[in-house]
Amino acid sequence: MSASPHPLPELASLLEASPEAGAILDTQYRILATNSAYREQFKGQGSVLGRRCFEISHHFSAPCDEAGESCPLAQCRQSGKRERVLHLHHTPRGEEYVRIELTPIRDASGEIAYFLERQEVLPAARGLAGSSGLIGHSPAFRAMLELLARVAKSGASVLLEGESGTGKELLAQALHQASERAGAPFIAVDCSGIPETLFESELFGHERGAFTGAVSRRTGLVAAASGGTLFLDEVGDIPLGMQVKLLRLLETGSYRSVGSSELRQADLRVVSATHRNLQQMVADGRFRADLFYRLNTFPISVPALRQRREDIPLLVESLLARVAPQRTLSLHPEAMAALCAYDFPGNVRELRNLLERASLMCDHQQIQVDHLHLQVLQGRGELIGQIGGETELDDAALRAALTRHRSSRRALAQQLGLSERTLYRRLRALQETD
Repeated sequence: MSASPHPLPELASLLEASPEAGAILDTQYRILATNSAYREQFKGQGSVLGRRCFEISHHFSAPCDEAGESCPLAQCRQSGKRERVLHLHHTPRGEEYVRIELTPIRDASGEIAYFLERQEVLPAARGLAGSSGLIGHSPAFRAMLELLARVAKSGASVLLEGESGTGKELLAQALHQASERAGAPFIAVDCSGIPETLFESELFGHERGAFTGAVSRRTGLVAAASGGTLFLDEVGDIPLGMQVKLLRLLETGSYRSVGSSELRQADLRVVSATHRNLQQMVADGRFRADLFYRLNTFPISVPALRQRREDIPLLVESLLARVAPQRTLSLHPEAMAALCAYDFPGNVRELRNLLERASLMCDHQQIQVDHLHLQVLQGRGELIGQIGGETELDDAALRAALTRHRSSRRALAQQLGLSERTLYRRLRALQETD
């Protein structure tokens, strides 16, 4: 244990026993003690004792709430109670989303003297582009992740609501990976792709001779998901006749395979997803109200891509690595601006398909705007115009460029096709509007 004379010895001992990364902070953000998990998480930064927490986790020079982030310590000091937030931290593996819990520790006089911090990395989500996992750092994306972090370790049924192509199955996998069932199977069921006559058999299995063609006993998807997570995609397409049997499974954990009188038990968690308005389907009599309420224990809204445009550059980087892994492709600034202007009715799935086509059309290392699909070019005029021989980007595209850029302002100006003077003028204007 790395320690200092300030923390209570028993508090430091409790911290070391925790498997999660943890630290003891004073009221001035200074790190007084850490456990081995914390030191491992931030290895490479030297000794952290005596340094301020925001310097280590964010590389900030000021507290989080002065740098555009929520600050759990400030919230904890104000409320006097335990506080939880979701932050984006710098680690040896890159930027990772971390759920932080801060608990105030009071001295004999009742005043807050220390804060006990615990951190939990969300392995399924990343702040920077990667080959897998959820990608993004926009407000809408982070709000979704916060809900994921809150429900992941519970056994509650989760309903993912969002348009087609938003990545609902990926989010369901993230829930599974962050749950206590991560070591068990994750079984996805496409409810829209199963004929009504076969639905019960697919889900619950069947016995030999249960129906014509049932020449042998078959285990269903519920049994295959034993101990893990059953993901019901497009749950709004489940036939009404099957809905009552699914309700029984959710309420009692029991089911019968087709052709059997034996009651079997299922140990699994159900996560469902839909692009439909299930409440309207209930009102129309096309979906059982009791099943809806069982599935909707913890709803999570999955944002459309147009609601998280700031994430498009990160998604582009990651998707290009997937669709063209043997090449080092990038987008011309004008092409990136066109993507940021487009509404993407097909969401991330459409973005992937568009980039795959563009990579095939591009013979060099940089995808130009003309390599993009015509639908994207239609939105281009709303965002890009030629002013004085320079490419003028709107505020959303400029913010997106700033988000993905890690070098100098001069390099950014060159990348965007702007003069440095124009870039600085635009940045000042952005600061005034923020």
